[in-house]
Amino acid sequence: MQRRPLFHRLDIDSVAVFRALHLGDMLCAVPALRALRTALPHARITLVGLPWASQFAARFRHYIDDFIPFPGHPLLPEQPVRHEELTPFYANMCARQFTLALQLHGNSGISNDIVAGFGAYALAGHCQGAPVATERTALFPYPEVGAEPDRLLHLVGRLGAGAVGDYLEFPLAQEDRQELEASGVAAGLQPGSYICVHPGARKRDKCWPARRFAEVADRLAAEFGVDVVLTGSADEADLAGEVAGHMQARAVNAAAPISIGAMAVLMKHARLLVCNDTGVSHIAAGLRLKSVVIFSKADIARRAPLDRDNHRCIWDPDAQRSAAVLQHARALLAGTDPSRQRRAGMWPYW
Repeated sequence: MQRRPLFHRLDIDSVAVFRALHLGDMLCAVPALRALRTALPHARITLVGLPWASQFAARFRHYIDDFIPFPGHPLLPEQPVRHEELTPFYANMCARQFTLALQLHGNSGISNDIVAGFGAYALAGHCQGAPVATERTALFPYPEVGAEPDRLLHLVGRLGAGAVGDYLEFPLAQEDRQELEASGVAAGLQPGSYICVHPGARKRDKCWPARRFAEVADRLAAEFGVDVVLTGSADEADLAGEVAGHMQARAVNAAAPISIGAMAVLMKHARLLVCNDTGVSHIAAGLRLKSVVIFSKADIARRAPLDRDNHRCIWDPDAQRSAAVLQHARALLAGTDPSRQRRAGMWPYW
């Protein structure tokens, strides 16, 4: 006889969610976290993630109640292992006596071993190979196709969560707005008068060339009369400066030591984002900001935003498709009906 879903069989009052990844991957988990909160409205949900994700947990406090930094594992590449913290970390996790440890990190057996060490009453997540179903364990084969948010939603759905939407979110706080204003990087910019160009990425080897970004930015500035704002972290100021150096039009270099939240406020009032495949593409999806996203390495079907009308993804590992980037940027800025573009042969665009 088939077992009832785990959420329907157990009285779950606390959940440890393991997802120790970077910004874009964390934003892709928001629909699953929303479904989890809706299914377990009274449970205390604790995120276990990379240290930076304390910011993520605070921003999504309506889904996450607590945060615990993960000290790392020798076989996970996202961070160096803080060996001196391992024993206290696992002792703390076991002492909390979570009802459920939910592995949202991936399909690796390593991830399941890590989560098994949390000492929770029950364990759930993805796995490789055959599913595992016992009274206190529910592991399902990882879907090999589909966008990342849908893969994670598939898991919590199998556990008993209902459908509450696959859309992304990026809540903005008053502190974000105050920080942007205090920074001065947006001084003189009027909402709706500019586009954002984000030439950086966490790994520079997947960045589109600065000359290509400059070419696209110049054409859009000339054709649509928009200002160009170059966004990025303080570490990417040199890359933004390189793009500005290749441009004919004036550009605002906003690659500055401001938070992700302040940068998101800046993006919120833009008409368009042009960027590499990186975390800001998912911020744009959460803000409902139209975007053109250039891919060169990642699985585009898995990492592309779900709304393909407002977020156009271009596969261009050889940096030869600036005409396609321009074509879709123009369509988004002009508000062209997507159905007309399909008839004109602009789909599929990767």
